Amino acid sequence: MNETLHFLTQHGTIVLFVAVFAEQIGLPVPALLFLVAAGALVGTGQMALGVAVGAAILAALLGDQLWYELGRRRGRQVLNWLCRISLEPTSCLRRTEDFFTRYGARSLVVAKFAPGLSTIAPPLAGIVGLRVPQYLLYNGLGTVLWVSFGIGLGYAFSDQLEQATSVVAYLGPTMALILLGGVACYIVYKALHRYRVRRLVPKLSIQQVTEKIAAGEDTVFIDLRPHGARREVPGIPGSLSLSVEEVTAGHRDIPRDCDVILYCACPQDAASMQAAWTLREKGLARVWPLAGGIEAWHAFNCEAGVDVSVSEGRTVPA
Repeated sequence: MNETLHFLTQHGTIVLFVAVFAEQIGLPVPALLFLVAAGALVGTGQMALGVAVGAAILAALLGDQLWYELGRRRGRQVLNWLCRISLEPTSCLRRTEDFFTRYGARSLVVAKFAPGLSTIAPPLAGIVGLRVPQYLLYNGLGTVLWVSFGIGLGYAFSDQLEQATSVVAYLGPTMALILLGGVACYIVYKALHRYRVRRLVPKLSIQQVTEKIAAGEDTVFIDLRPHGARREVPGIPGSLSLSVEEVTAGHRDIPRDCDVILYCACPQDAASMQAAWTLREKGLARVWPLAGGIEAWHAFNCEAGVDVSVSEGRTVPA
């Protein structure tokens, strides 16, 4: 906080604008911290309230508009890119997209207060075709509330600014080391876990799957994609549409005497790999992620020039 206040005191509006814009385009910048610091400076007379609020709102709206336009023009390619850089690729899109699907444009009002949803909500709005006036209304309202909260919080505690900065300056190095160490350990853990899952959970190729279908083998297909993705791109006929959480919670109802094939639309089949790993740990040996997911399935059918059907087959009891 001490360094943040120093930067804001020296450079003021520009620093606040850059920090908020950087976070809105996906960079790991704690914009809320800068908003709180700006509010504290407003309370001590070192920054104008109107300038601080205006700069923060403009920066946030510009960053959001960039993602919104990318969503309109690039579609799900934008979400897949966001998923690639996420530490939680199995849930970074699914949970936020389901939330957006459930509450629609209203989710933009609270998006900036929800980790993960803040960056993903604007491109989702563009992908689903939310009209520009409606998008600007709800996103603008959410932005104003978020900026007002951050600056208002700093303003409310501006009287304790000097005491707070001295405490932070004293504990700052220790707190920074603890924070950086924790983040580093978490990143290493996630990387090792991904490597272990990829190494120990074999995938089935499209060719292997179609051979099983042609041989008449009993199979169960589970579509792990979010609701929005299922509407845009049809799944494999006869598939069960479930989330990773639903599959894990209902693992006792999944048949153990046939092949269960999981597929998604994630980079590196992240969701199906994680679900297969979890189910195998619970004793289901015949669970397989589909290599390439739904894109590989449709690409195979397109190249082969045939419509590979899947019978309704077995279902998982509700």
